[in-house]
Amino acid sequence: MHPKDKEISKLRIDRWLWATRFYKTRNLATEACKRNWVKINKQPAKASKEVTIDDVVSLKVGPLEKIVRVDGIVKSRVSASLAQMNFTDLTPPEVYEEAKAQRVRLAGRIIGKKGLGRPTKKQRRDLDDFLYANERKED
Repeated sequence: MHPKDKEISKLRIDRWLWATRFYKTRNLATEACKRNWVKINKQPAKASKEVTIDDVVSLKVGPLEKIVRVDGIVKSRVSASLAQMNFTDLTPPEVYEEAKAQRVRLAGRIIGKKGLGRPTKKQRRDLDDFLYANERKED
């Protein structure tokens, strides 16, 4: 926790995700909330939902579903080393292995041979299925 921010007890989830470097911009953090990729204590969270210490946050970062416990609240974006002091990673190691394996499988299917240019329609659909699998509408 940053010394100036000790009096803060809660903060918007999109701002906390950005400050702790889970997402590069606040806009990306807000989009993740809109897509239901962010949950606080197993409940879908809007960007304006406030997070407090000891909340459990699950978030999707690419193919990885991370689970973290909030240990500190920071108001502004901090360095990576300070950001890591504000959460505890509860994600099981096998989830990291599975995400890595999926990334390798996907890269082999999508990238193909070097220099072919834009992905084909099938490659783009495969990529969308992989990245946005949770958003599929059941017909």
